[in-house]
Amino acid sequence: MATIRPFRGYRPPRELAKQVSSRPYDVLNSEEARAEAAGNPMSLYHIIKPEIDFPTGTAEDDPRVYEKAAENFRKFKQEGWLVQDEKPMYYVYAQTMDGRTQYGLVVGAYVDDYMQGHIKKHELTRRDKEEDRMRHVRITNANMEPVFFAYPHRDDLDAIIKETIKKAPEYDFTADLDGFGHQVWLIDDDETIRKITAIFAEIPSLYIADGHHRSAAAALVGNEKRLQNPNHRGDEEYNYFMAVCFPDDQLRIIDYNRVVRDLNGMTDEQFLEQLRKHFDVEDKGVEIYRPTELHNFSLYMSGRWYSLTAHADTYDDSDPIGVLDVTISSNYILDELLGIKDLRSDKRIDFVGGIRGLGELKQRVDSGEMKIALALYPVSMKQLIDIADTGNIMPPKTTWFEPKLRSGLIVHELS
Repeated sequence: MATIRPFRGYRPPRELAKQVSSRPYDVLNSEEARAEAAGNPMSLYHIIKPEIDFPTGTAEDDPRVYEKAAENFRKFKQEGWLVQDEKPMYYVYAQTMDGRTQYGLVVGAYVDDYMQGHIKKHELTRRDKEEDRMRHVRITNANMEPVFFAYPHRDDLDAIIKETIKKAPEYDFTADLDGFGHQVWLIDDDETIRKITAIFAEIPSLYIADGHHRSAAAALVGNEKRLQNPNHRGDEEYNYFMAVCFPDDQLRIIDYNRVVRDLNGMTDEQFLEQLRKHFDVEDKGVEIYRPTELHNFSLYMSGRWYSLTAHADTYDDSDPIGVLDVTISSNYILDELLGIKDLRSDKRIDFVGGIRGLGELKQRVDSGEMKIALALYPVSMKQLIDIADTGNIMPPKTTWFEPKLRSGLIVHELS
């Protein structure tokens, strides 16, 4: 069962929400954050990417950078840019993209649920990235950014959210950069809070959709604090970390595509001939071609688009990993033909989130930077949940969720 509880969030005043909020720390580099925060001392980038307050080139893991995060968090509270709610509550957070809205509940997720596997993951984490976020959580003593969870949808939770959003939202704005809409409502009445807590207690598992490193860091720091406290009771705030939980039927995973620098010594014709061993190859011409269904791929090379349809012997419908298109493409294209064995470390390959569109793939090939682009049909939420439930791990760079959660609308302090 999922254990959650409400918390007293730190939030910007209504009129400052857009100025304070930011994109997540891991979707942009330091210079992009510096540019977005220019002229705005209230931007959360000053806390989640505080290297922007140092000269260009300052390392993100410089000890002074972490100290600056804590200093800036204190400043935000002192200036009234982040103000703590008077009582513990839940929050409804809505995101709108391309006319489609998804509604999540902002909750305190239980550290023990993560440690015991009731909060399920589908990706491996890197220790260096975990440690970076752990240092940030330790020094700020807060979850500055939420993690993104999914849960099997419940009609009773849907009903509570529908009732809540009849009221005027606390925040309602459109982000300038991407045009995505963001709204927040407060759930502060005790009876509704009790109902939400009880309903989650009937949900067997929560699923990490996005934010595996933040989840690991938040849970591990919470566990550290527990072990370091000789008077630990179990109800301390550090036993929980901030998550936004969305029903699985509202979420959409978009494609996560690949670009490769060379053909491993082959000509175009030799490469296409080798592909025909495992795929039906169809020349689609010069117009952009998007994969139409599972096991259909789009290849762009030398100014032309191709449809690749995997042969039945390349996948196993009974295997949650073996049925994935990322597995097929990794085994029979990237590894067997192009010699790319490790997607995490090989410098000949790069990855492009589908939010950038297939035109981005074409541009990177046409520029001469890359030789081919490979577009994949998106993974489904059912596939993600099946993999997490069976204890499997997806191959690297499989899922891309959009829109990303906005950071800075709610902050969870650990004390």
